[in-house]
Amino acid sequence: MRILITGGAGFIGSNFVHYVARTHPEWEIVVLDKLTYAGRRENLASLEGRPGFRFVKGDIADPRVVAEVLPGCDYVVNFAAETHVDRSLYDAGGFIMTDVYGTFVLLEAARRAEGLKLFVQISTDEVYGSVEAGSSTESDPLMPRNPYSASKAGADRLAYSYWATYGVPVIVTRASNNYGPFQFPEKVIPLFVTHALEGIPLPLYGDGMNVRDWLHVDDHCRAVDLLIGKGVPGETYNVGGGNEVPNIQLTRRILGLLGKPETLIRRVTDRPGHDRRYSLDCSKLRGLGWSPQVPFEEGLRATVDWYRANEGWWRPLKEGNPAFREHYRRHYEG
Repeated sequence: MRILITGGAGFIGSNFVHYVARTHPEWEIVVLDKLTYAGRRENLASLEGRPGFRFVKGDIADPRVVAEVLPGCDYVVNFAAETHVDRSLYDAGGFIMTDVYGTFVLLEAARRAEGLKLFVQISTDEVYGSVEAGSSTESDPLMPRNPYSASKAGADRLAYSYWATYGVPVIVTRASNNYGPFQFPEKVIPLFVTHALEGIPLPLYGDGMNVRDWLHVDDHCRAVDLLIGKGVPGETYNVGGGNEVPNIQLTRRILGLLGKPETLIRRVTDRPGHDRRYSLDCSKLRGLGWSPQVPFEEGLRATVDWYRANEGWWRPLKEGNPAFREHYRRHYEG
């Protein structure tokens, strides 16, 4: 078997690459990644030289590169995307180009490929919009409220259309907020952990009562692997951790794990279109035999410990990365 993993040098993608290498050692793995500010070749360093592993630097929006790497693959898992909501407020066009047009380029290549068994489009729970009560099922309307979630909703439905129109074997997954090692320190958990370690105030939006459901990246990887074997083309599957936590509570837990004072919390103006709550009904996926295995308290503690032990990984990204510094200055200090 040969699998193409796009965005495989990013956070979730690199964790999935390592997962596949562990659980399917006989598979050939092809990674396609543009290596933007959030993609790091170092995340895959331990796999360099592994038989059957190939890394290709390239953009999913480049038909020439995609035409080179996709044919001959049995499976395609598309993690490649611009993913940070805050950045989408300033550069919606970049999100449309990667998340929508890039997915289109992949789907066009998949339509022409012979022998493709499955195309997995990785989407997000944010496509449902803010959920004030209850939990979203896969058949609920999509109501994205920011450019990031709108771009993911567009790619989500575009992927479905290639199944309905052309018979491309597509499934779509909509996952809740992932956490774990190798996450770029602009997202809330690694940002707050590394800020706390440095004694820098933690910028908490609004009243801190926005609720997110947290899913450990390992549980997400197990879900995608299960769906490669059991997913039904044309179907969509929610992947949630079942750990709904208000942001203020998450912040206090992080500070508590690090032994830092709550005086480090700095309230900042809420971002535009900030969804109040996400919640997923995962009955469909659970019916296939999946359930999250990492308890949130245990997973959060391990994640905090990972960032504490890997200062050499994250510090250069915050101090030596102009993309991080400029965005942080503009968004939180401007």
